[in-house]
Amino acid sequence: MWWFQQGLCFLPAALVVWTAASFVFAYITAVSLRHVDPLVPYISDTGTMAPERCVFGIMLDVSAFLGIATVYVRYKQVEVLTGQGEFKLNRLNRFGLLLGLISSFGMCVVANFQKTTLFSMHLVGAVLTFGVGALYIVVQTLLSLHMQPHVHSRTIYLVRLSVGLWTMSSIISMFVSSVIMYSSLPGVDVPRKLHWTPGETGYTAHIISTVSEWSLAFSFISFFLTYIRDFQKIQLRAEADVQSSHLYDNWPHNGVAASESSPLLAGGT
Repeated sequence: MWWFQQGLCFLPAALVVWTAASFVFAYITAVSLRHVDPLVPYISDTGTMAPERCVFGIMLDVSAFLGIATVYVRYKQVEVLTGQGEFKLNRLNRFGLLLGLISSFGMCVVANFQKTTLFSMHLVGAVLTFGVGALYIVVQTLLSLHMQPHVHSRTIYLVRLSVGLWTMSSIISMFVSSVIMYSSLPGVDVPRKLHWTPGETGYTAHIISTVSEWSLAFSFISFFLTYIRDFQKIQLRAEADVQSSHLYDNWPHNGVAASESSPLLAGGT
């Protein structure tokens, strides 16, 4: 059995690979069509103009779905491993699920509200994705702290802590450089500025900001790589609990009883 066939580890693996591919494909298309500069544009700039924005939007919507599935499986796994008596951990786990769902929804907002079309909504989506997503990483790191060494090794906790610090440092760097860039360009419509010339006002701050954004994006999705070994040890299944042997509102229907049997009604798959 291949490693990605064990348990549900294909979920975080698919989330990371697919999301990274959405960034890379959009970048290659935007640069090839000369819609953006090759030297580290904003990720959002690579998904601003057609046709790359169409690919960018569709792929990030799929990433959002994979994100929802991944954070839910993680929630169910922690719920089982911590037990019913761990009230604080269970509360923290539920809070982490909420943060993960909000972050995934923010990814949909980023994908469907382009930076140059409706900047305010795009900014809200970015804050939901990476800001709330950073809080999700903090919560999961805290859960890992309390779950080691009995549930998993201390190494996993340290790896998640390191990725969390990487994410936080990227956020701080991006925020500071963005403030400097916007303050140095009064009167300039920065969200619509897709091309930059080396040496112009705000160029250095722009480069630091874009590098920080790419670093933030990859640090965020890299966190889900730490789920792969955990997800190899979990399976989820759905059970059909049918409340009746028929689907009529009134029984009997015209005095005739249905005699068909169905694996679905029997709870089979």
